[in-house]
Amino acid sequence: MSKKTSTWVVLCADEDIAEGSREVFEVDGKWIAVFRVSGKLYAIEDLCTHDGGTLTERADGSPVPLDGYEIECPRHGGRFDIRSGKAVHAPALIDVPWYETRVQDGMIEIAL
Repeated sequence: MSKKTSTWVVLCADEDIAEGSREVFEVDGKWIAVFRVSGKLYAIEDLCTHDGGTLTERADGSPVPLDGYEIECPRHGGRFDIRSGKAVHAPALIDVPWYETRVQDGMIEIAL
């Protein structure tokens, strides 16, 4: 049985993402959205699996708000749970990639 080894990537300082906010980072050609909700960090790929567009920003550049732990695609209404990446409302049927997070030495990191 093989053991999965993660590579941790530093994104930013822990204090750079305030409670109730999010930041988006480019990592290895992918856009990763990191959210802080109820003191915990969650990271998903900023990509709607239904249409390939961004999840975190509307066409006018304004941020898409969370509804609890869910984010709704601003184009077609597909919804995803940021805690797992799970698609929870059609037309999105495929889960979005989710990334493990941690804070190490005051820095937010994700596992690739």
